[in-house]
Amino acid sequence: MAAKPKLWYFRGRGRMESIRWLLAAAGVEFEEEFLETREQYEKLQKDGCLLFGQVPLVEIDGMMLTQTRAILSYLAAKYNLYGKDLKDTVRINMYADGTLDLMMMIVQAAFKPPEEKEENIAFIVTKAKTRYFPVFEKILKDHGEDFLVGNAFSWADIQLLEAILMVEELSASVLSDFPLLKAFKTRISSIPTIEKFLQPGSQRKPPPDSHYIQVVRHVLQF
Repeated sequence: MAAKPKLWYFRGRGRMESIRWLLAAAGVEFEEEFLETREQYEKLQKDGCLLFGQVPLVEIDGMMLTQTRAILSYLAAKYNLYGKDLKDTVRINMYADGTLDLMMMIVQAAFKPPEEKEENIAFIVTKAKTRYFPVFEKILKDHGEDFLVGNAFSWADIQLLEAILMVEELSASVLSDFPLLKAFKTRISSIPTIEKFLQPGSQRKPPPDSHYIQVVRHVLQF
């Protein structure tokens, strides 16, 4: 039996959360090693595990993988969540890159000064409502299918749901003008593996708190 993928990251979302989502959606069990000290991080560097000195780090199929997008695309291909041909794949990449850009704005906002928090949240919600969500609403309207690409469940669907839920944590009514995205959210959330991941007690991580921010700053020294 193949070893479970092993994930090295902090005990929080950050750049690892989309990887957790993708594995969970594929029905793949994984192990986690949480970074809590500078020494753990330095050991990974000394052992040559961190290609560019950065996490996330994922051990899978005898490889130590770094760089978020590279890891996600490998997992999507491995678990048949990457479309039926190159045209599907490039569309999945475009959509996933867009949602990742949106989610990274939220991830980075947690490290901004407290006095900028309200302004940052308003900026992110506005971007979601004017730049990102209209695009996906139009995609769903134009093809009239259940999924974003090729009428088949893919990485693009998983990551869009993750992005929607993250923005809803900032503004609960953000989908009020996007009926097709509302229906999409309900539909994708009811897929058994995702429904399981959304339940309490799963390996899904909560929004960042002050302790998470403190640990990340201590380990990475910034």
